[in-house]
Amino acid sequence: MATPIPLRIDFVSDVSCPWCAIGLSALEHALERLGGTVQAQIHLQPFELNPQLSVEGEDATEHLMGKYGIGEAQVEANRAVIRERAAALGFAFNIGVGSRVYNTFDAHRLLHWAELQGGRHLALKKALLRAYFTDGEDVASHEVLVRLAGEAGLDREEARRVLESGTYAREVRAQERFFQQRGIHSVPATIVNGTHLIPGGQPPEVFEQALRDIAGVAAA
Repeated sequence: MATPIPLRIDFVSDVSCPWCAIGLSALEHALERLGGTVQAQIHLQPFELNPQLSVEGEDATEHLMGKYGIGEAQVEANRAVIRERAAALGFAFNIGVGSRVYNTFDAHRLLHWAELQGGRHLALKKALLRAYFTDGEDVASHEVLVRLAGEAGLDREEARRVLESGTYAREVRAQERFFQQRGIHSVPATIVNGTHLIPGGQPPEVFEQALRDIAGVAAA
């Protein structure tokens, strides 16, 4: 059996980005299809869609209407498209009227810490995405974040200490700047081996073909 081709994948995303949830699910589906032909190491990189938001957040519909200059009908039409794409990947998207959008900086700090704890960042990321998009939870709440850390197999008390102390704020800011300075201004952005960009929440087959091509180049 051929040796798997190692691939470093930097997945730049936000916790409150619906296309990021779709993109991560599609990426994982693609990696499953590739089987043992590649050995992917996924690193989650921070991006804040709305860094100016307060802890209390804002009504999601009003926020989108103001940010993109669209009406409520268009917001709901966009959500219907996202809901359908997410469902095809086995992800339940329940954002709708009455939902809120939150500041995600503390969630990114916790994700940074989680990667240092034996690579539990993916489990935490998926727990955060489900909590926000499926269950409508407040992902700025420290209580919610601590609970999700525990559900992802992380130490709850250590997670609480990280959140309350402000630890890893500098590191997260540095990573945000790093990718912004390299032209990443919308997410999700999937960067393979530091050079190949797959933009947006692509379908699994697009990720699969791109990863096959990149692995082929790496093998050669």
